[in-house]
Amino acid sequence: MTAKPPLDPTLPTPRVADEAIQLVDARNRPCGSAPRALMRRFQFWHRATYVVVRNRRGEICVQRRTLTKEVFPGGLDLAAGGVVGAGEAVHVAARRELAEELGIRGVPLRHAGEFRHDRGGNHIFGSLYLVEYDGPLTLQVEEVADAFWCSLEEALALEGVTPDTRQAVEALIASGWLEAGR
Repeated sequence: MTAKPPLDPTLPTPRVADEAIQLVDARNRPCGSAPRALMRRFQFWHRATYVVVRNRRGEICVQRRTLTKEVFPGGLDLAAGGVVGAGEAVHVAARRELAEELGIRGVPLRHAGEFRHDRGGNHIFGSLYLVEYDGPLTLQVEEVADAFWCSLEEALALEGVTPDTRQAVEALIASGWLEAGR
C-alpha cells in the first residue's frame, strides 16, 4: 500500500505496514480484523502493547521513532510495543515487539495492567508490561532511529513524547509499578 505524503514536506513519506490488526469494540471484545491502513483510516478500536524497559539504575529506555513512522514520526516512545495482530495473544505481541524494536529476547515480562487511550483519533486498549534489562540493544532500523536511557523524571519532561506512551508510563506510576528515583 502506498501511503499519503506527509503534511510536512520535509519528512519522508511514511511506510504503512499491511498486516491484519485485531479489532475490538469499545469494551475491548474482539470483533474482527482489518489491515493496518483501514484501522488507522477509520480509527477503529484495537489493542496495543507497551513494554517499559528499565535498567538496574532505574532508568527507562526511550526510543526515537524513525521519520517514516505513520504516526508521530520522529517522536519519542517511553515504551517498546505496538499493535496486536489479528488472532495474536497480547503477551505474544509484547514479546514480539520487544524483540523486533530493541532486540531484547528471553527476559521475563511482568504484566502490570491495562489502560484505555482515546485521544487524537487513536482508540487503543493498552496492555502494560515491565522488563528489567541491562544488555545491548539492537534497534529495528525501520522503526527506531535511536534509543537512550534516562531517569523517569527526565523521560516525562522530554518534548515530543508520544501521548499513548506517556499515558502508559503515567498509568504505571499511578498504580505503583514505577516510582520516581527508582
